[in-house]
Amino acid sequence: MKLATLDNGTRDGALIVVRRDNAAYTSAASVAPTLQAALDDWDAAEPKLRALAAKLEAGEVASHPVDTTQLRSPLPRAYEWVDGSAYLNHVRLVRKARNAEPPATLETDPLVYQGGSGIFLGPTQDIPLPNADWGLDFESEMVVVLGDTPQGTTAAEALQHVKLITICNDVTLRSLIPTELKKGFGFFNGKPATAFAPFAITPDELGDAFVGGRVHLRLRTHYNGDLVGDTEAGPEMHFSFADLIQHIAKTRSFTAGTLLGSGTVSNEDRARGISCLAERRMIEIIETGSAKTPFMKSGDTVHIEMLDADGHSLFGAIDQTVA
Repeated sequence: MKLATLDNGTRDGALIVVRRDNAAYTSAASVAPTLQAALDDWDAAEPKLRALAAKLEAGEVASHPVDTTQLRSPLPRAYEWVDGSAYLNHVRLVRKARNAEPPATLETDPLVYQGGSGIFLGPTQDIPLPNADWGLDFESEMVVVLGDTPQGTTAAEALQHVKLITICNDVTLRSLIPTELKKGFGFFNGKPATAFAPFAITPDELGDAFVGGRVHLRLRTHYNGDLVGDTEAGPEMHFSFADLIQHIAKTRSFTAGTLLGSGTVSNEDRARGISCLAERRMIEIIETGSAKTPFMKSGDTVHIEMLDADGHSLFGAIDQTVA
């Protein structure tokens, strides 16, 4: 089942069900007005949404053509946006970029931060850049949407709480982060609004590609029209989503509609490319002694998408331009 949020002029948009080929949608107003409302009552809403999706596939309900420019983030705002850093190759490279050693517990204790969730960017919305010196970067990531998740949830129990899956561009202002971290209190200004793909899908849509809390498909990133990343999202995700859920639920519960990210998808094989410019810059430093690739500037574009084994776009594309 594939869900999205239509921009209808309200703060939270309108929930729609999308056909598997991404070409048509039908209103889900008869089930729930918004995705958050559906998640709040998921046990009752899910079977009704699945029945509606089946009718849409069969052509038994009124439908409209999908225009992704009219779609918001599946959740235009959320109760919480928690992002991990499950790909250790990324952690090691980015830490080197700012002359910082990885933590001693890198392989045993997940890194997470809590980002802003009151406002998200839509999949085709411009990325604002008030100051080019802030070091704007994209980050291509996997994301899960949680249902109500109790404190103390274990990794063995965790995946039952994953209701939907999507991808995001976790926008980062690299030049602001080192100064913030020196304060010893995490970063805040270095993480502006995140953008999400137009569609969120139920885990069963991934079939055998969703195994052990990891999505075993490639996440593709185009920067200014060039394919810069064709990264494997599964094998090198050191901490699975089950591990990340267990970690964040250690001391608190999470409400339905919480978003949890994987961190930048990253592979040791450099032939797979990059999912953020910081990694490219670090590789340049390793190979040549200095970074040559600039961070994003006005007019630059980023396109992030994941295809299934048959080449179909699972979540639709994030297509953004720096304003």
